[in-house]
Amino acid sequence: MSQRYGMEIRAATAAEAPGLATLLAEAGLVVEPRALGERLAALRQGPGTALVALQWGPPSGIVLLHWYPVLETANPVAQITLLLVAEEQRRMGIGRLLLKAASQAARVAGCDRMEVMAPPDCASLQGFCRATGFAEAGRRFQRSLRKQG
Repeated sequence: MSQRYGMEIRAATAAEAPGLATLLAEAGLVVEPRALGERLAALRQGPGTALVALQWGPPSGIVLLHWYPVLETANPVAQITLLLVAEEQRRMGIGRLLLKAASQAARVAGCDRMEVMAPPDCASLQGFCRATGFAEAGRRFQRSLRKQG
C-alpha cells in the first residue's frame, strides 16, 4: 500500500499474526496467534481493514479501522479502534504513516469523517490524536451482550 524509508504499510495477513500477538501483548492485550490470524481473515470480509507497518522484522505497528453508515450524514464514518506502535519504535513517524494509510482506506470506502477510540487512561494516544488534528468529541460507554454470572 505505502512505503517510506524501508517501512511498508499494507493490509495485515495471518502471516503477521505471531509478530502482532507479541506487539499486542506489549500493550497488555493477550491474543493467541492462531486466533489472531483467524480474526484478521474475518476482518477482511467485513467493512474494515487492519493495516500493519513492517520494516525489517516483526510488525512495528498496527491500525484497525472500521466504517459504518450513520443517520446524520450520507457517507459512512470511519472509526479507528486500535492504533498501536511498538514502544521502542515510537516517535519515529510510524503512527503518522499508519494514520495516513488508514485515512486513505477510509476515503476509498466513501467516508468523510474519521474517529479514534482513545480511552481516558491512554494519555499518549490522546496526545497523538490532538497532534494529528483530531478534536475531542465525548466519551463512550460499553456493556457485555452476554449474561453475567
